[in-house]
Formats: sequence, C-alpha cells, structure tokens
Amino acid sequence: MTEITFAKKLVAESIGTVFLLATVVGSGIMAESLAGGNVAIALLGNTLATGCILMVLILIFGPISGAHFNPAVTLSFWLQQQISDREAAFYVIVQIIAAIAGAVLAHVMFDMPDLVMASTKVRTGVGIWIAEFVATFGLLATILGCIRLRPDAVPYAVGLYISAGYWFTSSTSFANPAVTVARTMTESFSGILAAHAPAFIVMQIAGAVVVTYLFKWLYGDLKAN
Repeated sequence: MTEITFAKKLVAESIGTVFLLATVVGSGIMAESLAGGNVAIALLGNTLATGCILMVLILIFGPISGAHFNPAVTLSFWLQQQISDREAAFYVIVQIIAAIAGAVLAHVMFDMPDLVMASTKVRTGVGIWIAEFVATFGLLATILGCIRLRPDAVPYAVGLYISAGYWFTSSTSFANPAVTVARTMTESFSGILAAHAPAFIVMQIAGAVVVTYLFKWLYGDLKAN
C-alpha cells in the first residue's frame, strides 16, 4: 500500500476544499442566473450541488487526509488529540487558502468581472448566529457519531446533513470558517458581507468545541454502566 505522507494529506485537503468552494460559489451563480428571481429555486440548486459534491469529495479524499475541508472539523480532531498541533495548523492554513482559490475558480468559470468581489450580502442577527452554532454542532455530531458507529456512512450522512442544513437553519448552514472567509469574496447568491463573517466564525468554533466534548462524554467507550 502506498504510504500516505503529510504532503499528500495537504494536497488532498487543498484539492477537496477548492472543489467544495467552486461548487458552493459556482452553483450559487448558476442557480441565481437560472432561477429568474425565485430565491427558493436558487437555494435548491445550491443545496443539491453542495450536498452531492461533499459526498463525492469525502469518498475520494477521506482515506488520504480524513477529508476535513473545514477548520471546525480539524479543531474537533485536534481537541481529541487525533491530529498533532503541526498537522492541525497546516490543515487550517491550507483549507483557508484553498477555499479562497475555489471561489476565484468559480468566478473564472462563470466569466465574472473580477476574480475577487467583496460581498454585500447581509447575514447577521442573533437568530442567524444561533443557526451557525446549530449548523456546526450538527455537522460535527454527524461526523463524530458516524465515525464511532458507521464510518462507511460518513460521506452520505455529511452530504445529507448539509443539504438539510441549507433549509432548516436561517444562516443556510455555512458551518465552516474557511467557507465563510471565501464567501466574503464573492458578490453572488452565496456571499456574506465581510463585517458579518467574524460572528459566524465565532459561533462555528463554539459549536465545534461544545459538540466535541459532549460527544466524548456521550459516547465514551459505548459500554453501558
């Protein structure tokens, strides 16, 4: 079996995150252009593409890097001491850079006027902040629960959860700090005003931390007392 080096893990995280953001932003542009002003149809198109690509990317890159594509996921695994300080730091750096590259790639593919466009999409308020906590909590709960009981189900469960999250959370379930940063750089359906991103990221980190420790207690070694 081919050795999985750290360099290969970083490349896998990079490619996966680029494709994730290219899908999120690109499908948002496509959906908005075809929906004729119908926001529900645009959101549905964005949802389907994102949920599907997550399943595919986790299937492809999961065996190499773990398919985090998300600093909140990396934080959770770091808190569980399943990834070293050095690995976690490099994962997060690569995820953020690759996320921005993915947004730029979507702009290139759709002939947008600028490679980077500051978003003016307003996404703020207590309800939306709570939604991001819930979205990230649920995403990590999906991953942590499936890894313990049904690891083969992780790709499908994550794709389905994010698809649901687009609709049941008022924030449309960003649940990912790298995604949030990249989406400040697109003036499209999927964008977010840069000034509103920090609150999203704080709630995403909080959700990841809370669910990590809760599930550590909840699952334990799965032995009944």
